[in-house]
Amino acid sequence: MLATIEPRVWLEPSDVRGAGARLTALLTDGAAPVVRSAARPADVAVVLFTSGSTGAPKAVLHTQRGLACKARMMIAAHRLMAADSVLMPAPLAHVSGLLNAVLIPGVLPMKAALMARWDPDDALDAIGREGTTFMIGPPTFFVSLMGASSFDHQRVASLRIVSSGGAGVTPAFVERASAELGAWVKRTYGSTEAPTVTTSTPTDPPDRARDTDGRATSPHLRMRIAGGGELWLRGPELFAGYASAEQTRAAVTRGWFHTGDVAAVDDDGWLTIVGRIKDIIIRGGENIAAAEVEGVLEAHPDVRQAVAVGVPDDRLGEQVCAFVVTAAPFDLDACRRWFAERGVARFKTPERIVVIDELPVLAAGKPDRAALARRTRDLPR
Repeated sequence: MLATIEPRVWLEPSDVRGAGARLTALLTDGAAPVVRSAARPADVAVVLFTSGSTGAPKAVLHTQRGLACKARMMIAAHRLMAADSVLMPAPLAHVSGLLNAVLIPGVLPMKAALMARWDPDDALDAIGREGTTFMIGPPTFFVSLMGASSFDHQRVASLRIVSSGGAGVTPAFVERASAELGAWVKRTYGSTEAPTVTTSTPTDPPDRARDTDGRATSPHLRMRIAGGGELWLRGPELFAGYASAEQTRAAVTRGWFHTGDVAAVDDDGWLTIVGRIKDIIIRGGENIAAAEVEGVLEAHPDVRQAVAVGVPDDRLGEQVCAFVVTAAPFDLDACRRWFAERGVARFKTPERIVVIDELPVLAAGKPDRAALARRTRDLPR
């Protein structure tokens, strides 16, 4: 089910029972556009909730100024034009849906199509019908799009820009998606608290778009690598805090937001996310980043997606268990050979491989790691 937003016209999904038609009439009956607001720049504009993938969801506060700043920045970062058309699979309650399907088209009068729920065949129909040029989302959306039985290169010929963030954006994914979608595919980094703070541009070296999560989208953004490799951020487009003062105090130090992500920043400002602090598997005293294991697995030609989680072990503390979606048979022996060929340290090699048809995902398309961790309880010890 789709709703299409033309410049200055918002058509709600049909299940709103005519509300969309009434709103369209109000907007197209010659009334002057609203150009003034009683809201002040520092006023809270919206409250968004985190996905809760690593704990209870948090209420994130964004101001009018911060959202306006972010929308303008992303138009420049993505090189968007009024002739572009975005297809948005994420809900508007998610920061990606709000930013890319409402705020950016509100600043740049471009068309937006909203999906009520993700379905790859519906998405392929929509891309052709709407002439979609821009999509943004986690790899799960694009992997299922490319794997759909009705996929054909001609059906995605209009795509110009694919920006992918979240867990599992590996160099192998960027290479495959670039080839199959025929678009400029790049990695981005952001969160509900810090929407799309890094990405790359068409003038950057292609290997930077493939191998890193980009550079700052704003000249005012500051990045710091704190103790333990955690990324801290500071800038005007970040959130104003959580609804809970206690949660804000725990996550912000003198204006620096503690992202919870382990990262590296090189001398030229290119950011590479290594993984979540909470996604570190500790095996025999050695720290293993789940994202590193997943990147090695997804580089295998038969592995489409991978998520690594820790499994409790009496001797080692944890073992590495990998859930994989594959295009051909793939087992533990094949995994061990592949890691050895890639020269990966033996302690990072998964001890368990579980092949599944598809990854469970959260509402915004991120893999549901908690659900997969629960599934490990049923595995034989």
